[in-house]
Amino acid sequence: MLHTKQDVLHNLKYLKALAIQYPTEQAASTEIINLQAILNLPKGTEHFMSDLHGEYEAFLHILNNASGVIREKVDLLYEKSLPSKERAVLATLIYYPEEKLKEIKEDSADMEEWYRITLNRLIEICRLVSSKYTRSKVRKALPKDFEYIIDELLHTNYDELNKEKYYENIIETIIDIERADEFIFALCNTIKRLVVDRLHIVGDIFDRGPRADIVMDSLMEHHCVDIQWGNHDVLWMGAAAGSRTCIASVLNNSITYNNLEVVEMGYGINLRPLALFAAEVYGTKDVSCFRPKLQSAQYCNPKDIRLVACMHKAIAVIQFKLEGQIIQRNPGFNMDDRLLLDKIDYEHKTVRIGNKDYKLRDCDFPTVNRENPYELTDEETLLMEQLKFAFRHSEKLQKHVRFLYAKGGLYKCYNGNLLFHGCIPMNTDGSFMEFECDGERLSGRAFMDYTESLARQAFTANAHSPEKLRGKDFMWFLWCGRNSPLFGRDKITTFERLLVDDKTVWEEPKNPYYVHSATEEACVRMLKEFELDYPHSHIINGHVPVRSKDGETPVKANGRLIVIDGGFCRAYQPTTGIAGYTLVFNSYGIRIISHEPFDGARNAIRKNKDILSTSQIYETMQSRIKVSGTDEGQVIKENIEGLRLLLSAYRIGVLKEQHNK
Repeated sequence: MLHTKQDVLHNLKYLKALAIQYPTEQAASTEIINLQAILNLPKGTEHFMSDLHGEYEAFLHILNNASGVIREKVDLLYEKSLPSKERAVLATLIYYPEEKLKEIKEDSADMEEWYRITLNRLIEICRLVSSKYTRSKVRKALPKDFEYIIDELLHTNYDELNKEKYYENIIETIIDIERADEFIFALCNTIKRLVVDRLHIVGDIFDRGPRADIVMDSLMEHHCVDIQWGNHDVLWMGAAAGSRTCIASVLNNSITYNNLEVVEMGYGINLRPLALFAAEVYGTKDVSCFRPKLQSAQYCNPKDIRLVACMHKAIAVIQFKLEGQIIQRNPGFNMDDRLLLDKIDYEHKTVRIGNKDYKLRDCDFPTVNRENPYELTDEETLLMEQLKFAFRHSEKLQKHVRFLYAKGGLYKCYNGNLLFHGCIPMNTDGSFMEFECDGERLSGRAFMDYTESLARQAFTANAHSPEKLRGKDFMWFLWCGRNSPLFGRDKITTFERLLVDDKTVWEEPKNPYYVHSATEEACVRMLKEFELDYPHSHIINGHVPVRSKDGETPVKANGRLIVIDGGFCRAYQPTTGIAGYTLVFNSYGIRIISHEPFDGARNAIRKNKDILSTSQIYETMQSRIKVSGTDEGQVIKENIEGLRLLLSAYRIGVLKEQHNK
């Protein structure tokens, strides 16, 4: 359908720009045909993961096996022709091509035959996973070194005798010139790239587990990923931005779980100044309640543990002081009740919390000035400047945080689903909680947008500016502030858990969101707030582990809410009973996958042991979802409309075609 001249003239500036890319009627027509065809392809597979907490081995395995999708493809092709053990070996080869191939070479007597058989099988799998994409998109996903060869093999017609010989000759030549290993790596990586179109990380990449930096390296290599920040993520982002309070909190968390590897080895941050300061100030003090939590199989030298406990005490006291300074600077945070250093009675060794005094396990704090308890000593100030310099000048950390800002945000609306890590803060009556924001009262989506802008300001504002300080303070608020949308609780009880035996003060009451979000009515209201008023829209959440061993289910609110934090982190697994949930949303519908604890990459490679996973079909669509029904499809439709306008401009003579001579 052609447009009127008036339509064309109204959009002439846009059409002139478009004509540079499509200078002829034929070029515009070809692209319309191409885009229209794409709309009728099945939608790509989306893979959702949450609360990774530095557990890089389990993360990489689930990333490699796409929550079991790759093994499904292997079984689909070879269930009737290969025994289960051979299919497991083939799947493991795809997950870990270099490591598995090295092992196979050690055990195989006839590698040429193995290469011939395996290459054919991998090409078949690659053909299957590429079948729902255009040839152009597949070609863009192919590794440059083998782009032409793989493209040829994927689109060869094996029913034609000449083509069959051609195909066989390519395989034989690859083996003959000793390029089979590299070709296997290329095919395996192509399969993993094509089987998942988009990866969603719904928060909390950092803390507790050993190497969040390895997780971040892998995410930076992924072809298509988005990240919804978690409270642990913004804490590290705040530290990278230079917030001393966030730095102290990062170190407190890392020391609590005896996990300094990610700080020192992962990010090259020198903790020697902290160790020297701690040994000097607390070396002869009682630090028993600051001992780190150790894994059952973890052995450490008692002297090392004592030094780490001294470091813990040193940084915890500094953290409490710096948190007090932020609370005093920002009365709008409404957190004065978290000022506890000035509530300590040193003679009776108690602290007043609320209207009650509680016995302290330790109150030997030689650096605390009782007249001004939130002031750092000169030595503490120097130490924090040294640590701040280390965090600000860690090249790897800065690179990772820039990636988090580029690919991340507080929430994401995608293909009808609303993704965020924590909560949309609510009042007890279910209404959206209002916050004072620069003279305005904001709630719901407006507050989330304001929050994200302040989080970005922490990293991008000019050094030493009021905007920079405000942003850095707000990053700490997002980490643990009262009813923060990423924290979602009334308070964080770090002080109480370290220093008070009475566990009644350890409680961290959740925001009413966690009550109301269990109802369909509240979830529909939240979805409408974000303009997602569709029958198949869902909220996808992380943050609060699902206690599956107690019968809790990840699906709530009559299917409107899916919580996929099931305990990736080993520290949570005794509580949850499993090792995490993931979600797969393909053209047929949504599946929830629950995972058992991972026995390590070494066993996965040597014994072909996959993570034991249980897939539950959560929602099946009546008809297969096509690209036309996705966000990408909407963009394509808009592009088609623009190209149709351009066709009209050419045909009615408003624009002149530009043919190459």
